[in-house]
Amino acid sequence: MSTSDDAPIGQILTRRDVLASFGAAGAALLTLNASRPAVEPTPAAVCVVRPAQVEGPYFVDEKLERSDIRSDPTTRVLSPGAPLLLGFRVSRLVRGLCAPLSGATVDVWHCDALGVYSDERDQDARFDSRGKKFLRGYQTTNRAGVVRFVTIYPGWYEGRAVHIHFKIRTAGSSGKHHDFTSQLYFNDTLSDRVHARAPYATKGKGRLPNAADDIFRDQHGEELVLNATRRGGGYSALFDIAVALD
Repeated sequence: MSTSDDAPIGQILTRRDVLASFGAAGAALLTLNASRPAVEPTPAAVCVVRPAQVEGPYFVDEKLERSDIRSDPTTRVLSPGAPLLLGFRVSRLVRGLCAPLSGATVDVWHCDALGVYSDERDQDARFDSRGKKFLRGYQTTNRAGVVRFVTIYPGWYEGRAVHIHFKIRTAGSSGKHHDFTSQLYFNDTLSDRVHARAPYATKGKGRLPNAADDIFRDQHGEELVLNATRRGGGYSALFDIAVALD
């Protein structure tokens, strides 16, 4: 049996197919372990093309390679919040063929439980966290196209639904670099439940639901909602995404 990376060893799924398989795939691939995250990759690719979304003002290319992004690397202080094991399974779609995408860089960044991003000075003077690097990092996809991060369930801030930013960077067959940037969202009912507990509850009420978020509504956010499930004392989610390299 050929093991060539160029072989079409995956399948192209509709959004309905993916949602139906999320539960089983998440249970098989992701095990929540805050101190040592584990992912057991499957060899099959799952080609689901997702919508790109705006990068936003808070991306900083920290070049911080790590899977556990909860802490600030200088102080080692962990950002408090419900643990979230977030996995990406990245595939490449070339001329209609689907295969795992290895060697791609996946960046993740998001706000803490109280809506603060690290290493930024907010334009509305809500915070100044310059020099800190919590809840940021990147990983490189393995042969199965998988990366995993240990983080926390995000908080919220004015004008936005609960979300996580991510960026996938890779080189195509021609050597041209490809950047894909988008955002992940959460079920509103789950966010209500998580944010009712400490430390999120100190933020008070005012979180914007997904449907009221302009970016979610106008940039097909319904295709970017995570199926986060309870795992021990936190949550886990696997997100399938294909990058079109042709």
